[in-house]
Amino acid sequence: MRAMADPDDIYNWLRLDERTTTSGQPTQAQFDEIAALGVRDVINLAPATSEKALKNEAEILAALGLRYTHIPVDFQNPTQADFDRFCVAFEGASEAATHVHCIANYRVSAFLYLYRISAGMEETRARADLDRIWTPNPVWAAFIERMRARNSAR
Repeated sequence: MRAMADPDDIYNWLRLDERTTTSGQPTQAQFDEIAALGVRDVINLAPATSEKALKNEAEILAALGLRYTHIPVDFQNPTQADFDRFCVAFEGASEAATHVHCIANYRVSAFLYLYRISAGMEETRARADLDRIWTPNPVWAAFIERMRARNSAR
């Protein structure tokens, strides 16, 4: 059982399971809350150039003792290489509690939807979590379909 309740003030916060939480961009103070939950790895999918990006995020997380992976994904052009880098980073976190974020949790929810179905999760269950955050726009809907077609061809 978790020692603390999940934060309720982080934009589009979603707990997927005991080791995985997601959200939009946390503030410096909210990263303190995330660390207090036992998170040890943070993966950020937002470009540092985004107007809502937290400046010095790597330094803030290092001061909290958290491992930080930054994979800037162009919202208008997500790529297979971006998704593959995410999969390596997420699997590299092994059993550590991991928080994955971007600016609004849109990139993250799409990537975790794809990751979870490729790992064998029932599609409707994975899709329900994606739908709790957003309905992918045409760029992301097409990306999801390309990645699903690639995965089913394997």
